[in-house]
Amino acid sequence: MSEPIVVTDAVRVPAWAIAVHASRSSGPGGQNVNKVATKIDLRVDLHAIEGLTEPARERLRRLAASRLDADGRLVVMSQATRSQAENLEDARAKVRALIESALVRPKSRRPTRPTAGAREARISGKKRRADIKRARSRPRAWE
Repeated sequence: MSEPIVVTDAVRVPAWAIAVHASRSSGPGGQNVNKVATKIDLRVDLHAIEGLTEPARERLRRLAASRLDADGRLVVMSQATRSQAENLEDARAKVRALIESALVRPKSRRPTRPTAGAREARISGKKRRADIKRARSRPRAWE
């Protein structure tokens, strides 16, 4: 059994909620790829994460939507290196980073209005552009 993933003092993923599976990596690597199971498939039960508030849990669900399996578990894979231990640490770091990003509450957007100066500058710019385009046109004979 693996050790828990500690995100902050309050938030952690208990060891029992983590399932690790090693398999053979894809891609180049010579005979090593054919013999050694270095690719890590790490699955985390989102409901078991301790210390997450409900809004943060919902943000995590939204952030990880494309990485959820049929049971609703977070699936993270790593095959960056030829070492199983390094790939396991990389997968754990990915989980930690994902949970950390879910902990950050997004700033609420407050609608703003353009200032009077900005409105004036926009209108004067439009008039200047219209004058340039008007100067390009063929002069009318009846004026």
